[in-house]
Amino acid sequence: MSESKNRALFLDRDGVINIDSGYIWRPEDFLFNDGVFEACRAAREMGYLLVVVTNQAGIGRGLYSEKDFHALTDWMLAQFRAEEIEIERVYFSPTHPEEGIGIYRRESPDRKPGPGMLLKARDAFNIDMSRSVIVGDRETDIQAGINGGVATRILVEGEEDDPASSQADVVVGSLAEAVAWLSERENA
Repeated sequence: MSESKNRALFLDRDGVINIDSGYIWRPEDFLFNDGVFEACRAAREMGYLLVVVTNQAGIGRGLYSEKDFHALTDWMLAQFRAEEIEIERVYFSPTHPEEGIGIYRRESPDRKPGPGMLLKARDAFNIDMSRSVIVGDRETDIQAGINGGVATRILVEGEEDDPASSQADVVVGSLAEAVAWLSERENA
């Protein structure tokens, strides 16, 4: 008998977990969206592993360093731990094909819409993509989910994209609404 696989809730960071106010790299600029902790706790109770997948072109553009990013990530994870919520891992892609500088100016399969970060998580945590969900606020997040074989794709309506043309399964206003939608669907 084969080992059962996990299911994951892949979360974009800026615009889903926190308010996207531009290139965020300091805790004092990081504001959690309303209901994030409750939504993540509910998703864990539903059996989802929580995995953050975030493009961080600000590193590639030279606006902040990988060290700055890791310091902010450590702070963010501590906030989740204080709420007794486990985030399995945070994956990030620092490259940008046009705006990156030095080693960061390149295409990368990790940069969404590429599926690299999702596939790394799949392999690291034995994730069944056909039972997993991605929540993002840009169409590149949705495309990464498609490219990575993630079955359910949820768009949090943001400033960038036209939700009517999205390939998402549903468009919601927040991560809290996304998890409520998932819960409703599973209990239907």
